[in-house]
Amino acid sequence: MKIIETEIAGLLIIEPKVFADDRGYFFESYNEDAWRKAGFPDIDFIQDNEARSTKGVIRGLHYQLAPYSQSKLVRVIHGKVFDVAVDLRKGSPTFGKWFGTELSAENKRQFFVPKGFAHGYSVLSGEAVFAYKCDDYYHPEAERGIALDDPDLGIDWKVTVNPTLISEKDKQHPLFKDAEINFKVFV
Repeated sequence: MKIIETEIAGLLIIEPKVFADDRGYFFESYNEDAWRKAGFPDIDFIQDNEARSTKGVIRGLHYQLAPYSQSKLVRVIHGKVFDVAVDLRKGSPTFGKWFGTELSAENKRQFFVPKGFAHGYSVLSGEAVFAYKCDDYYHPEAERGIALDDPDLGIDWKVTVNPTLISEKDKQHPLFKDAEINFKVFV
């Protein structure tokens, strides 16, 4: 696998080694031994999730407060999304900054989002099937979010559909400056 560092420490893009021929393709989407040998943090993924969405859907920006925060390894099984993570680690030089990358069934890229980040994505194709691994379970009492259209963040979701499709719950998230954040200081 090839690991690509982003401009925000901890956010990583992973390009798996894909074996393709006339029959199709094969790749390992996750191999714990290879993960450890590549120097990834000591993370035990314990839950897999999958979501199907249609073009113009934006999901996020979601996170769970500590001690229930989650690291995620995300990928797209079908279609194409623009995936975004926002740094919520107080004291980080990139606190409040976001990074986005395109994930698709074609490019087979994965995005590692560690604890201390809000996460969301927009669907760019007709539909998309999005899958991700988490290192903690969902705890509804710890769930929080940030407004998708926060002008201080200025995220370009790359969505060309008008209107976009956003859940009522996601429409109620506070602005970044008003969001409850309790992550440890970045070291």
